[in-house]
Amino acid sequence: MKNIIALVSTIVVLGLMALTFITGRAFQGGEAGKVIEDMKYIDTPKTQITKVEEKNIEEDKLRALRDKAGNTASFKVSNEYKSKCSSCHGGNGSGMQNGKKLMGPKLIGQSEEKLLKDLIDFKAGRKENLIMKGLLINTSEEQLKAFAKEIGQFQAKKDALAK
Repeated sequence: MKNIIALVSTIVVLGLMALTFITGRAFQGGEAGKVIEDMKYIDTPKTQITKVEEKNIEEDKLRALRDKAGNTASFKVSNEYKSKCSSCHGGNGSGMQNGKKLMGPKLIGQSEEKLLKDLIDFKAGRKENLIMKGLLINTSEEQLKAFAKEIGQFQAKKDALAK
């Protein structure tokens, strides 16, 4: 009895498959599927919205590229600052890059004297930060003064660009 039911079921399934093949595509399309397939090839004109979106995408790419480069396009910084400081404090000392807070704090707006004192304290180990200590361990006092002087001028450079 089981064999007869299996045989009848197999014949019915094969018959339905043959009927579907003869009449056209099944649920995956049929006539509606042909219409949808034809719609793929219709060229629709680009709308104004698409152009604006493309422009925004290009602006976002440029902004990301500037931020990735250390955001140094705002004003010039030394190669020493770029190599030692910008990855944590940002290319302009803002402590931000691409709208995100970086590891290091904001430096822009601090006085040269405070910056020099902090750098000396980091180098001596009075302020604990292994990254800063590692970066400054082989740095001379003249170099520390140069860093402090350069970073101390960031706010004036930023203000000059804003005018």
